[in-house]
Amino acid sequence: MKALNQLKTFQRILAEYPADVPLSKFLPGFFRQNKQMGSTDRKVASRLVYNYFRLGRALANHPDEDRLMVAEFLCNNQLNSFIQHFRPDWAACIGFALDEKLNIVKASYPDFKLEDIFPWSTQLSAGIDREAFLKSFFIQPDLFIRVRKGFEQQVKSELKNAEVTFRDEGDGCLALPNGTRLEAIFQKQHWFEVQDRSSQQTAQFFQPQKWEHWWDACAASGGKSLLLYEMEPSIKLVVSDIRESILANLDERFEQVGIRKYQKKLVDLTGNVEPELHGYEFDGIILDAPCSGSGTWGRTPEMISQFETHRMEFFQRLQKTITPNVVKYLKEGKPLIYITCSAFKAENEDVVNYLVKNLNLRLEDQRVLQGYEHKSDTMFAARLIQNPRPVIEPEQVPFDMNMVLS
Repeated sequence: MKALNQLKTFQRILAEYPADVPLSKFLPGFFRQNKQMGSTDRKVASRLVYNYFRLGRALANHPDEDRLMVAEFLCNNQLNSFIQHFRPDWAACIGFALDEKLNIVKASYPDFKLEDIFPWSTQLSAGIDREAFLKSFFIQPDLFIRVRKGFEQQVKSELKNAEVTFRDEGDGCLALPNGTRLEAIFQKQHWFEVQDRSSQQTAQFFQPQKWEHWWDACAASGGKSLLLYEMEPSIKLVVSDIRESILANLDERFEQVGIRKYQKKLVDLTGNVEPELHGYEFDGIILDAPCSGSGTWGRTPEMISQFETHRMEFFQRLQKTITPNVVKYLKEGKPLIYITCSAFKAENEDVVNYLVKNLNLRLEDQRVLQGYEHKSDTMFAARLIQNPRPVIEPEQVPFDMNMVLS
């Protein structure tokens, strides 16, 4: 009876869910409207819905209930009453390795194909292991924090006291179970920042020097800026974004860690930014470019069902529009750090090739940050250097005395 009620709740959620809203925003509203649901009921319902979307577009022609059973089987390693009720034959195999479970699914559903989960795998960046990337959708990513220098022991001690298991990834990066309620553990939130492992790794591309001027052009809530500032506190920082509300979040984060000397600008990078940036020259620019976000869909698997190929083309055009407006404020010999949270070649290497060909930049380093190997997001980062700008000689007009005399 319990499993049947859980299935009915799942069906209600799926029927009411509008495809253009993130699940993380829809589910809290649904639960508020159904206050009779206890915390365990909400937790199970969330798991079922998220696991369902983790199946991506595989078995698209089968009933939702069948797809849910397959997803529950592939996404769980521990026995639960739901799968035990509906698929007792699979329940006995719940602890099997993923490859074995995939074979079991194929035996029941011969049309099941791993590549159908994410049907754009041929368009992934070259550095991505396609099979490993596809299988990663069955694994919920971890929650990552970046511990600020000097607070490592305090953070680890608090986590141990709260009996929270964690994995030390090095360089202040800790991996925690997804869903860990940090606000219930820590009174001092300034000890760390919530930031994905791959996002933290983009700092390898920065290499700031003392007293340099840097611009975080799509700063959002300031995660990359905080990384940069911790690497070199003497930098002079300009942050900008098109969204005023998100810059307000940046102010709060900066205030929390004691950063007060920075300039903030509301800028639309698709247009003329000269009124806001006239006279500025930067020793480094971070461009965390707008993108499809396909490298983060392990956290938001509902996006797989919503995505259409033309969105990839849209974001590539947007990236090619924004970058020239940014690069003209970069000093010669200085770096542009181009970052996306996309797994698509069209938004990564293809854009970098365009920048090198058209914007007088040379490529120093680029690579995919393979988050699927670490239960984190997959991202892309490139470090490009501004070449010396060509000197334009004034046009020589022949002097003709007859013209003067006439």
